[in-house]
Order: sequence, then structure tokens, then C-alpha cells
Amino acid sequence: MADQPGRIVVSRLTKRFGPVRAVQDLSFTVEPGSVTGFLGPNGAGKTTTLRVLVGLVTPTAGTATIGGRRYVEIPHPTQEVGAVLESSSFHPARTARSHLRVYCAAAGIPDRRADEVLEVVGLTGAGRRKVKGYSLGMRQRLGLAFALLGDPRVLILDEPANGLDPEGITWLRRFLRAYADSGRTVLFSSHLLDEVEQIAERVVILARGRLVREGTLAELAAGQDSAVIVRTPQPDRLVDALALLRGARVARVEPQVLRVLGADAPAVGHAAFAAGVELHELSTERSDLERVFFQLTRDGGGEGVAAPVPAAPAPPPAGGAR
Repeated sequence: MADQPGRIVVSRLTKRFGPVRAVQDLSFTVEPGSVTGFLGPNGAGKTTTLRVLVGLVTPTAGTATIGGRRYVEIPHPTQEVGAVLESSSFHPARTARSHLRVYCAAAGIPDRRADEVLEVVGLTGAGRRKVKGYSLGMRQRLGLAFALLGDPRVLILDEPANGLDPEGITWLRRFLRAYADSGRTVLFSSHLLDEVEQIAERVVILARGRLVREGTLAELAAGQDSAVIVRTPQPDRLVDALALLRGARVARVEPQVLRVLGADAPAVGHAAFAAGVELHELSTERSDLERVFFQLTRDGGGEGVAAPVPAAPAPPPAGGAR
């Protein structure tokens, strides 16, 4: 029985390349109508997982399905899944328009769709230029145009903001949000954590091939230590006063600024009042995604754990991934 159209389900996924474990017992779900950020340090297993999802890598164990089917079982994949896993697999001597028309013909899509998606991604004026003259950002847009040819329910994007200028990133943010708001599914990986925070509603965080956390940004922040920032002309006296506060951990970040963990702002303020310490600032530090990410992955992620990822084969003419 097929799952809900557009729902991505990764269940107990494991992938090994010889002795190297790229992904281990990974499970998460991406619901339609949402933008989900896929995060992790280099070598965490993100790209391997995305390649399994679109049929470019065969898992060692477990499953990865879209709408209840493996990618290779989807009858018309172009209409179900659009994927961008690279930005450079275009013939340099071919124009963007002719490149897209080749795939339109192979997938049984009218030629006019090539012009439609070029307009969507802002490349109408450059559609008749050869791809070899494109910048990295333009190639990213062309890759997205290719993914959109079949008007798919699901978009799977690997580092889609790479190479885009600030205007392009703003455009991408609005586009992905509107795409999800229409009831479709967006899963994208990125190393730009501030952009993920502005685009995504949910995040899935990996480290060393395993799931670290999954949830909304608010849920992730709620599970982390929040810090209280205190500015005072009497920092030493306040440090002494906070030493009496059970669980409080104090770090001096500037000569007159303390960062306090393990105590909330009212408790810190009361300790200062009781000790007669003058305060110039007392605020709770917002737990942004970057701080949460590093707190979650510092013991399980890091460089040097990347599995060897085989080169992607040429995409099937009617497929949604490349």
C-alpha cells in the first residue's frame, strides 16, 4: 500500500562502502507541505542518504521511500521527484534551453516546459547561452530548472544555495517556501546554517552517519542550554554571588560581560540583587541554529569521517535525479 504522496520515509537505513560506514541505522520522515533542512558535519552521511533516496546508491540495509515507493519503483519519476545533487553535469557546448528540451523529449514533456522553468528560475534571458559561460550560481539555477521539468511533488536538493549571490539566496528562500506552501515536499542539505534557519521549518541533523536530532527549530532549541548574558561594572562580585547558585556555570566573555548557563534570568537577577551588584544588562541569549548544531554534533561529528562516495552515473532520461 502506497504511503501519502510526497512523504519521504527513511527507515533503518545503513550504507557501507567496504569497511567504511557512511550511514548507520538512520530513520527520519519528511512530510508534505514542509521545508526540511538536512544538516551534519562533512562526512556525516548527508549526500549518501540523498543518493540512496534517488536511486543512485543501493543501501546495505533499510529503506528510503518517496510516497511509499523506492525511487526505482516510481512509474513517472519526473512528475514525482526533482533532485539536484550536482551543479556541473551539463554539456558545456549546449545551451540551457536545448539541454532542458532534450530531457523534455526523453520524458514526454512538451518543449514549452523548458521555457517555463527557465522563467521560474530567472534564466529566460540566458536560456540561449551556452552553459560553459554560466557562473556557478547560474548552473545552480539551471539544475533547479531541470528538477522542475515534471512539476514534481518532491524536491531533493544538495547545497542549493552554493554559488548564489545574496539576491539569489533571497529568491531561493522565497521559492522553496512557496513550493512547500502549495502542499509539496522540500528536503535540502546545506552548510549555511543561517539560511537553513530562515528557510526550514524542520531539521534533521546527522553526525557520523547516525541521527542526532530531528524536529522543528523551536523543539531543538528547547532541548539545549539557554544562556543568560549579564553586563555589570562589578563582574568579580557577581561571579562570587553566582557561585552560590546551584548548577550555575559562569564564563567571562568580555571584561564586564558574563555568560551564565544552568540558571535563568530571574535567578541571576535575584543573586545580583542580594549581593548588591549593579547590572547594566540582563538578557536571555537566543539559541540559534548554529549554536544548537554545534552543541549536538561536537561529540559525534567532525572532519575526516567521510565515506568514499562513488561518482553519480548518468541520469535516466526520464528520471528526476541526476
